[in-house]
Amino acid sequence: MRATISRDKLTAYLPYAGIPFLAAAALIIYAAKSDILALLRYELILVLGYVAAINDLKTKRIPNRLILVMLGAWTVMTILHVFIDTGSAIGALIFSALGFAVGGGLFLFVFLISRKGLGGGDVKLMACAGLYLGFTGVITVMLWGTVIAAITGLVLILAKKIGRKDTIPLAPFLYLGVLIVVFVS
Repeated sequence: MRATISRDKLTAYLPYAGIPFLAAAALIIYAAKSDILALLRYELILVLGYVAAINDLKTKRIPNRLILVMLGAWTVMTILHVFIDTGSAIGALIFSALGFAVGGGLFLFVFLISRKGLGGGDVKLMACAGLYLGFTGVITVMLWGTVIAAITGLVLILAKKIGRKDTIPLAPFLYLGVLIVVFVS
């Protein structure tokens, strides 16, 4: 018996086809460097961040399961780091903890004062991004992501595609910030 994939299922999975290309691009860029842990960290944030952005675009939600996968992958990677190079693992943990606190803390503050103008998934996503990218990386992601989202929102409002009270998913714009940090910085 031959398995067939319906057109609807194929269309639903099509956006995820970009994952191998992102992973390959990071591999090509960072393969020359000897830091395999940095490559692994970038690969994970690229792939998992992409999935979060696609989910946010489709459903305006970032699943808690995805956040747990991000946390679990970071934990495994950190344990490997401790076994491979204990000396640099302590500094990396501090850098990640600062990124987690800043990314999650700033977005939590905005979440609380904006009366749900920002989603809880975005808060958790930025906390996880802080673990992967550290303090300076998460600040850069937040800056680029929110600026690009604000400009896009203004353009959509001026073009009368959305109203002033409408929302747009933020994760795709935050993911653009991740791309800038990984590929440009």
